[in-house]
Amino acid sequence: MEDLNHALFLWLNAPEHPSTLLLAIATFFAEYAIWALPVIIGFGWLRGNEHTRKVLLEATASGLAGLLINQIIGLVWQHPRPFMIGLGHTLIPHAADSSFPSDHLTLLWAVAFSFLTHRSPRLAGMALALLGLPVAWARIYLGVHFPLDMVGAVLVAVLSAWLAFRELGVYLPAAYSLALSVHRVLFGKLIQIGWVRK
Repeated sequence: MEDLNHALFLWLNAPEHPSTLLLAIATFFAEYAIWALPVIIGFGWLRGNEHTRKVLLEATASGLAGLLINQIIGLVWQHPRPFMIGLGHTLIPHAADSSFPSDHLTLLWAVAFSFLTHRSPRLAGMALALLGLPVAWARIYLGVHFPLDMVGAVLVAVLSAWLAFRELGVYLPAAYSLALSVHRVLFGKLIQIGWVRK
């Protein structure tokens, strides 16, 4: 399996001197596309109704659960990144920590899969799921992940979305109450003038 992982990595990894345009595109997807998540969640929270906000909290819980699962996997099984074993070309800096699974893709797809379990944010979920494809490619292309790190991210994302949905009753009432209290303190003035929902 590791031989296949290495072979697929070398096939997708950038050459020693990639084109400037392709490098810029890959860098954007690898490092900046993830910021779509706080933008979508933040804007949705500020303008959304109670149902929308609860869905956003569930999606946030899914993403956090995915990252926690990844940390546990990394503690139990350290898998080196390509540059740690001298494989391929690495074109962006990254800490020499465990590569499996990809945190970027886990977070992105955990939120996407959580959205996809609901009707109202399904379009956003599809968009984020599709965004994950170039993100996965870019992080392999730039030399910081293996292809199987992305497969692991998919599995963890599915698991975390399922857990966040299954345990709604455990965390959502308290999380929603706390988030709403913080929201009203932070945005009290904007709520009064009608720019932000109460």
